[in-house]
Amino acid sequence: MAEPVSDDVRLHGELIGRQGSRRDLNTPVLVLELEALDRNIARMADLASQAGLRLRPHAKTHKSVDIALRQLAAGAVGVCCAKLGEAEALAAGGVTGLHITSPVVSAPAIQRLVALNARTERLSVVVDNPENCDALARAATPDRPLGVFVDVDPGIRRTGVASPEAAAELAAQVIRSPSLRYEGVQMYCGSQQHIESFADRKAAIVDRTDYLRSVIAALVAAGAAPAVVTGCGTGTHRIDIELGVFTELQVGSYVFMDDQYAACDLTGEAAQPFERSLRVDARVISANAEMLVTVDAGFKAFSTDADPPTVAGGAPDGARYIFMGDEHGALIAPGIAQTLRIGDPVTLNVPHCDPTVNLYDSYHVVSGDTLVDIWPVTARGRSR
Repeated sequence: MAEPVSDDVRLHGELIGRQGSRRDLNTPVLVLELEALDRNIARMADLASQAGLRLRPHAKTHKSVDIALRQLAAGAVGVCCAKLGEAEALAAGGVTGLHITSPVVSAPAIQRLVALNARTERLSVVVDNPENCDALARAATPDRPLGVFVDVDPGIRRTGVASPEAAAELAAQVIRSPSLRYEGVQMYCGSQQHIESFADRKAAIVDRTDYLRSVIAALVAAGAAPAVVTGCGTGTHRIDIELGVFTELQVGSYVFMDDQYAACDLTGEAAQPFERSLRVDARVISANAEMLVTVDAGFKAFSTDADPPTVAGGAPDGARYIFMGDEHGALIAPGIAQTLRIGDPVTLNVPHCDPTVNLYDSYHVVSGDTLVDIWPVTARGRSR
């Protein structure tokens, strides 16, 4: 006999409430629209599959075991993590195929990395420095080699080797180390992802891809042909697929689609390929001025490295949000105080998803207007 469907909502396995109305949630609250999330995951997986590419989405976007497992179930070979702490948290939740996209250099962190490699499958990390490569090689063991990618600087001087020759020398060093496993190369063009014009973004990426081809040619000449060329982002995924150099896609924000990516023409066509699935619900707490109401979501509810959030619903057309402090924001529109009353919910779009997610302990997962689950932001605060 089938088990009855439960209305319980649990966090970390503990009963914390019952399914109910999205409107009744305590605010501000990070809301994840389940069907839109799953459609986004499926669409990117299909794009990668049709192009014959590996998909390893970047989990720095969501920091969530639940979302990572959905991506793996849709065909991803693993997920990327920006920091070692993220990888540790996701591995504890059963996520495999973890790739750390920033160098791990301190002695304590390298010991943690080697310990993680012993308890999870297909772990890898980037290197861009011979001294770091030596340190990894000394800490790892030949019976459990650590996967290593050579990181290539795309021109922003953040991380990565600075020339094709340096890439070839570092790859040769990795190959000579019995305790390391040479995986290939990584190049991530972060500064090009949010160029709003598709044509301008494509021109920038074509230039950087030509440079990556020169790096690959140097590796091939040195006997270090990369089995995997990993990189790419949500903003350039269509361009990178067309150019055909990457064999693995590290796209991240496609699962949520924030204001920054919504402003970009991702395909050169009219329609966006992905939907907004992540928003913040807030509530009117004061309405004593004719053209302004105050809501309970301020600097602590959103990232502040971009423009303020835009209004998704619950307010008059044309309403504009401004920050009013740590805990407060304002919605401004003619006569808005006559339209909205205290207690009314409003929905706001997320300006930049990654740092906004890191402000919250959990996702409130909804189907339509019904709360169906609560997922922890598993790796929240894991910045090292």
